[in-house]
Amino acid sequence: MAFRPLVFSGVQPTGNLHLGNYLGAITRFVEMQDTHDCIYCVVDLHAITVWQDPKALRTQIREVTAAFLAAGIDPKAHIVFNQSQVSAHAELAWIFNCVARMGWLNRMTQFKEKAGKDRENASVGLFAYPNLMSADILAYRATHVPVGEDQKQHLELARDTAAKFNHDFADSIGELGLGEGNEGFFPQPEPLIQGPATRVMSLRDGSKKMSKSDPSDNSRINLTDDADAIAQKIRRAKTDPEPLPSEVAGLKERPEADNLVGIYAALSGTTKEAVLADHGGALFSAFKPALADLAVEKLAPIAGRMRELMADPAYVDSVLADGAARARAIAMPILNDVKDIVGLIRS
Repeated sequence: MAFRPLVFSGVQPTGNLHLGNYLGAITRFVEMQDTHDCIYCVVDLHAITVWQDPKALRTQIREVTAAFLAAGIDPKAHIVFNQSQVSAHAELAWIFNCVARMGWLNRMTQFKEKAGKDRENASVGLFAYPNLMSADILAYRATHVPVGEDQKQHLELARDTAAKFNHDFADSIGELGLGEGNEGFFPQPEPLIQGPATRVMSLRDGSKKMSKSDPSDNSRINLTDDADAIAQKIRRAKTDPEPLPSEVAGLKERPEADNLVGIYAALSGTTKEAVLADHGGALFSAFKPALADLAVEKLAPIAGRMRELMADPAYVDSVLADGAARARAIAMPILNDVKDIVGLIRS
């Protein structure tokens, strides 16, 4: 018997959701609803690996939820919840802390980037959070995970952890009859990385990823920006003086041009090739207004719906509570099986 196909993914509630989050994650979440059973999580336990203002964090959890709903995720057909309401994530993460190896975590490039030079002052949570990400996915025995390129290494660690658990406890899994044939107890989750703008870059520097932490608000389009702000940021986006090429190969060594063409392609649901077929040879003075009109058309309604949802926090909280109850119903039996497999006694 094969594992039931199931999608899991999450977004951190760390403020200022932007176009990169939308194109790199949320639009794909929406699309996958039509073909998969999906669980989408606001990963608030990940957020606190660095200090968060408690009042701001509560607002940001609701904001990510509002973005999911405004973009078109159906919380009745699928599951939307915040991570901290389902204790199986933290419990399974501890078990995975005892399965994963220090050498694996030492190779995680994101910790090195986030901790910087002051690694000794970083939280233990920041170092070990890839194990929590593994638990997020495997608590549901999810088979597919839409992730950005920067998270692919963490998904590979989840696969390694699943494989090591299956190997280390193979006898126990077999004795208890809890495996899926020869596949073991946990699946090998597959990354889903696709689309023309899975990595959206800064509007001020095409060599850097669009980021919530960039001090310049003009570097990103926030999902809460109104139509005027969206259009203004695109008009001010950094470009070069050359016209757009007619073929994708011409975007090489032109990071800002490549970024704007990729954004246009993603927002219009097409490819960079198709965009250049229509706009090749155009100057940015002509292309930017077309991109601004498209961005306003696609994003302004989402921003408006997000504002409506944020004005009704009780409704947003009810969505999270309902999703958490449904998530627990899936995760807790799997966690109980894991406890039996490793030899823990439970009531």
